[in-house]
Amino acid sequence: MNHKPNVFSAPGTPLLQRTVGELVAERPGRSRIFQSFKIDFCCQGARTLREACEGKNIALSAVVEQLEAELTDKTAPAHNPADLPLDELAGYIVETHHAFLRRELPRLHVMTERVAKVHGPHAPSLVELFDTFVGVEEELTSHMAKEEQILFPAVVALSKGTAALRSLEGPIAQMIHEHETVGAALERMRYLTDGFVPPPEACNTYRALFAGLQEFEEDLHRHIHLENAVLFPGAKALAEKL
Repeated sequence: MNHKPNVFSAPGTPLLQRTVGELVAERPGRSRIFQSFKIDFCCQGARTLREACEGKNIALSAVVEQLEAELTDKTAPAHNPADLPLDELAGYIVETHHAFLRRELPRLHVMTERVAKVHGPHAPSLVELFDTFVGVEEELTSHMAKEEQILFPAVVALSKGTAALRSLEGPIAQMIHEHETVGAALERMRYLTDGFVPPPEACNTYRALFAGLQEFEEDLHRHIHLENAVLFPGAKALAEKL
């Protein structure tokens, strides 16, 4: 899958020609709308709203109606992390999304392994689910370390007017590639769990696992979106000015 970072549209650009990534960056509450329609706003956030809807065979009017209703939602949070300066955004991602992963990955590992052992003999998809999750866990653990030790310090340095790396192109391209790998694994886990819907006879651990995996997916979509659509393009723009 080819990925290009989102570029914000010129003022006055029709809604259907704006990218789903920039629409979420502008108002994070829109992420729930795209998630409800199963429209990827993180790894495929560079698609226009029209392209995203046509790719899913979704009626444009249905999505536009909900987007317009969201504009009048008075309960939407005022804080938008996409508005933060780049150095603060990098810190926000570490403190919010990386911290979430460090809490949840061990917990989900234990539950996924347990459910696979107990129910796997009768439901082989749960064994594959565990294997897929372990791959995601390993990828994300390595990914976070590279961001925190190499890329994010470079972004902070850029925000202060200095360059910590000769070029950001390589590190950013690698992070985006890893995002796409994780995104594909998330899609596989969603398929293996029938959309994270447990069967009627599922035990409490089974149900808690599926609920946890759904929350994990939703947080990771927001996490990847902030990097692909906001942090990385912003860092590249700063680097070009030095």
